[in-house]
Amino acid sequence: MSGDGDDARAQATVLQAVSLCLQYPDETVRSGLDLVRRAVAELPAGAPGGALRGFLDAVAARHPGELAEHYVSIFDTRRRCCLYLTWWTDGETRRRGASLAALKDRYRAAGAELDSSELPDYLPAVLEYAATCDLADGLALLQEHRAGLELLRLALLEAATPYGALLEAVCALLPGPSPTDVASAKRLARSGPPRELVGLELAPFGGPR
Repeated sequence: MSGDGDDARAQATVLQAVSLCLQYPDETVRSGLDLVRRAVAELPAGAPGGALRGFLDAVAARHPGELAEHYVSIFDTRRRCCLYLTWWTDGETRRRGASLAALKDRYRAAGAELDSSELPDYLPAVLEYAATCDLADGLALLQEHRAGLELLRLALLEAATPYGALLEAVCALLPGPSPTDVASAKRLARSGPPRELVGLELAPFGGPR
């Protein structure tokens, strides 16, 4: 039983660390990276901890202004690097509103307090929910959005950004191997969103960003 408890604590540490690191690197986020590094140093050997250490080493070498510009260039200008999970499943459709409402209800049922300044499908918020409120349900929620997470992971790796390591750390916590290409990742989805409105159809891999 103690091993299960240790595993859960390690998983929560990974999820909370990624939650912080995926946010815009303002002074508050940067000031938390030392605490993240200390927590990550206590993780057992394995893919999640190694990926996080790689990210922390990479961003430590960057000037704060350069890191902020890089973050914006990745997450604010590329549709295929979207951090909002229901966008991957619902696109910009009315169905997304229902998905967001259901997610709010899910948080409320677990007693989670959501920052009202962000949508409930914002990946750092989902990770924080999993890490601090309900690990089992949070991991289940991430698995439900596995296809989007894997497509985001592949997009970040293709962009050659250190942020790709953060998605590798998250996906390493989920069951089964990660797909190695976009076609395999798309097959993870049980039913795709409307083709004319899906993010990857608007900005396909290999196409204009």
